[in-house]
Amino acid sequence: MGALAPALVLHVIFVVSPYAQAFYLSLTDWNGVAGKANFVGFDNFERLAGDSLFLDAIKNNLLLLLLMPAATIAIGLFLATMIQRGGSDGRSGVRGARFYEIVFFFPQLLSVAIVAVLWGFAYNPNNGLINGVLRAIGLDGLARSWLAEPSLALFAVMAVMVWSGVGFYMVLFSAAIDGIPREIYEAALIDGASGWTTFWRITLPLLRDNVQVAFVYLGMVALDAFALVQIMTVGPGGPDGATEVMGLSLYRTAFEYGKFGYASAMGVALFFGTLVFALVALRGNKNRTELA
Repeated sequence: MGALAPALVLHVIFVVSPYAQAFYLSLTDWNGVAGKANFVGFDNFERLAGDSLFLDAIKNNLLLLLLMPAATIAIGLFLATMIQRGGSDGRSGVRGARFYEIVFFFPQLLSVAIVAVLWGFAYNPNNGLINGVLRAIGLDGLARSWLAEPSLALFAVMAVMVWSGVGFYMVLFSAAIDGIPREIYEAALIDGASGWTTFWRITLPLLRDNVQVAFVYLGMVALDAFALVQIMTVGPGGPDGATEVMGLSLYRTAFEYGKFGYASAMGVALFFGTLVFALVALRGNKNRTELA
């Protein structure tokens, strides 16, 4: 116990204490500068319920939560399965599997800021890579102002989130598949199981814990999404709030408007939203395990 005391003290000072301060500040009208904060109770949370921009941010985060983890996990599972079991015999990986792992993992070596800037250039409507390719192959009608159209902007940001994260989860799932005994797949092949049946009945059930971990982490990313939106979008958060997320609302409220108490209330709401999501995801997996 004595050996853990220093680590526990540091944890309380640098982790628990900031959370406690945020909870307290969410009940005040502190402006970030004044030495005194007036206690306002739950007024900040009542304002949140009627804040149309913050409610739009919640809707956008929920849409990201619904689509982004599912897309990232699905693509990661597909790529991992192809790398490990995509060979002609159904038991080995595709040729050059290690090369593909390196290529798909490469975005993990880039910071979020660099990813956002690079894709910002790619989405440029005039000289960006995406519209340039579309025009080069004769699909001029598909060229768009990707980050300036309300119906496309959030999905454009979501595509970048999937692209930047899929490599990591491909490697995670690939390592998990590599740990499944080959005898199981050989028995399935002898019984005449198709590739889809083998994946659905063997690979996916044995990777359930890995998928659950991936879903929880990706869900937390989807409930944040601040950095990409801040750097990539017009406004940021535009156009017309189409890409507004809770983290961006919190940042703007605190550092542009000087309403740190109100911003802390947003942070507390985001904290409990993330906590509820994680508990529901973990509880759901536990219930499925008990039924199995």
